[in-house]
Amino acid sequence: MSTEKTEDLIYPVIMSGGAGSRLWPLSRQLYPKQLLPLASERTMIQEAAERVKGAQFASPLVVCNQEHRFLIAEQLRESGVKDPTIVLEPVGRNTAPVAAVAAFLLAEKDPAALVLLMPADHVVEDRKAFITAIQIAAAAAREGAIATFGIQPKGPETGYGYIQRDEPTTIKGCYRVKRFVEKPDRDAAQSYLDAGDYFWNGGIFMFRAKTYLDELQQFEPHIAAQCREAVAKGRGDLDFFRLEEVAFAESPSKSIDYAVMEHTEHAAVVPVDMGWSDVGSWQSLWEIAARDGSGNAQDGDVVALNVRNSYLRSEGPLLAAVDLDDVVVVATQDAVLVTRRDATQNVKKVVEEIERSGRHHHRHHRQVFRPWGSYDSIDFGERFQVKRIIVNPGAKLSLQMHHHRAEHWVVVSGTAKVTCNDKVFLLNENESTFIPLGATHRLENPGTVPLHLIEVQSGSYLGEDDIVRFEDTYGRG
Repeated sequence: MSTEKTEDLIYPVIMSGGAGSRLWPLSRQLYPKQLLPLASERTMIQEAAERVKGAQFASPLVVCNQEHRFLIAEQLRESGVKDPTIVLEPVGRNTAPVAAVAAFLLAEKDPAALVLLMPADHVVEDRKAFITAIQIAAAAAREGAIATFGIQPKGPETGYGYIQRDEPTTIKGCYRVKRFVEKPDRDAAQSYLDAGDYFWNGGIFMFRAKTYLDELQQFEPHIAAQCREAVAKGRGDLDFFRLEEVAFAESPSKSIDYAVMEHTEHAAVVPVDMGWSDVGSWQSLWEIAARDGSGNAQDGDVVALNVRNSYLRSEGPLLAAVDLDDVVVVATQDAVLVTRRDATQNVKKVVEEIERSGRHHHRHHRQVFRPWGSYDSIDFGERFQVKRIIVNPGAKLSLQMHHHRAEHWVVVSGTAKVTCNDKVFLLNENESTFIPLGATHRLENPGTVPLHLIEVQSGSYLGEDDIVRFEDTYGRG
């Protein structure tokens, strides 16, 4: 990183580590909610990056699950984000270590760097109010505060933590924090609304890098030490920065609230009403969605008759609903969720049960994205599997071999460059080839349009782990 200091430039840090399991079956481990267009035509991480564009902001630093790195890089590129820093977490360790990693990296540029820490998967409908809150929080951070954004509550929500404000600081619109409160029951939440000095904890923070690291060193020295080591021993990997795995894994997993904010004397809160939602469930998505005269939010191929106050979404098949009230129905290519709208917080339990049962539906969709394109498992049975494969222009798969399966490739459109043992040749539309079991092979797209082909696998074992890579453009093992 450059050591050039830019006064008053704000460094956005976008946290993108969650799986969003309460939004299953759309959100899954390998394609979580922040990578999906849930609230607009842009994905949530694209919306987050768009929110912090402008002269006062540096290019964002994104901390993400290493399995999402190529998807995130591509989505940021599509959004016109210039030179983002993408930091790869080997394991999830909550927000305090994420903030520490970002602060250590940014402190290399400037120990007094202003850091704006925010999740990738939130909705902010009023950007003007958001920017105003940033300006207030930045002014407080310049005076040594660790400022958090207090969201103006819309009701007695029991799914959020609360922040009680204290007396005003010297910065107009900013207050000292009196206390942080865990997720309350409904009666307590209502009493907070009645009091008028409580706000939802939105999980957005502003601080000087050095201020945060000093406070973390005081209250959680083990987190500080492990994150310092993980950064110092980290390494570049293509366009990414990979944290050292052992050091980061040994950091305690704690939120900023537990690790720092509940102990520091520098905690401040900036109240803001900016149309915020953490989109933590299908219920919250229904609340922010456009609804028809019957109170229904619909997306995709949906037919609804005598349905009221419901969320209906299809990612492929026709979804028909009749004579229903207050429900959520979400259909993807390989799974369907049906639940009462007031029970959507329990979807996480379904995901846990799916994982325990040994299924894959919690982890990935039928269509799986790779750095070179994607594949869709359109049919499978005993000793065979059929995939539709899309290879992006100029991309290529690894040079590889399988111990247990052979493959037939049929080009549907585009041009394929095929390596099979010592032979290299081109396949055009409607042409095919056979890759014998044990053959060293590679598939490439030398053209300028996507390559579409059908792959038929046959053999005794068809799992994705039956692959030996000899050479890979994307640094995978």
